[in-house]
Amino acid sequence: MSELVSTRIRTTAAKLGLPHLAEAINEYARRADEAKMGYLDFLDLVLSEELAVRDDRRFRQGLRLSRLPHHKTLDEYDFSFQPDLDPRKVKDLATLSFVDAKANAALLGPPGVGKTHIAVALAVGACRAGYSIYFTSLDDMVRNLKAAEAAGRLTNKLDTYLRPSVLVVDEVGYQPLERAEANRVFQVISKRYEKDSIILTSNKTFSEWGQVFGDEVLATAILDRLLHHCEVISINGPSYRLKNRLKAIERETEVA
Repeated sequence: MSELVSTRIRTTAAKLGLPHLAEAINEYARRADEAKMGYLDFLDLVLSEELAVRDDRRFRQGLRLSRLPHHKTLDEYDFSFQPDLDPRKVKDLATLSFVDAKANAALLGPPGVGKTHIAVALAVGACRAGYSIYFTSLDDMVRNLKAAEAAGRLTNKLDTYLRPSVLVVDEVGYQPLERAEANRVFQVISKRYEKDSIILTSNKTFSEWGQVFGDEVLATAILDRLLHHCEVISINGPSYRLKNRLKAIERETEVA
């Protein structure tokens, strides 16, 4: 490829908003020449590479805006430490068929068993697949909605939790809610019902949600919408955090 043609392509690519193509055109041409590609094969190479770059850029931007606490994947989850948890159930969720169906997923169990890890991993996978995602603890969501209502911006703030295709609500049940707070949660759940997906984690069984939301009738209304289309996984094994802490204590004892 002549320098004149290369320069013209880089200029056109920049005008079209394709900065990667502008940078990589000579490399594409070299690969095409080595493989003796025809015109259509070369065009397919360029378009495929540009699509991959654009998808990766969108993925990284989606993660940046998601408020996820980390970006752990299921490959990093130690299923061997939770022998009562069937990995197939989690891997079925990882297919994201529940997201396609605008259904929900609930991960229940005591603190430290990896509920948040799995929820985040599912969200990362959804982001990779092109879905918009957002992460919040229930406590943060309730506090933010309360502040927004006091400032007259409740509708705008609600949109934060209604807009994403997948909303991750972490730590349901760690703090009991007042009736007004529970009502705001109900608004989010009911408005997302059969429109988009929720992934939630909770240290409480569903029978205890009446205590969490301070009202059995309201808790039932929330659960009715949440569980109508929902995959539920219970994790009842030991705590990862406690395991790591015990190992650290053992090492300290050995040194001493």
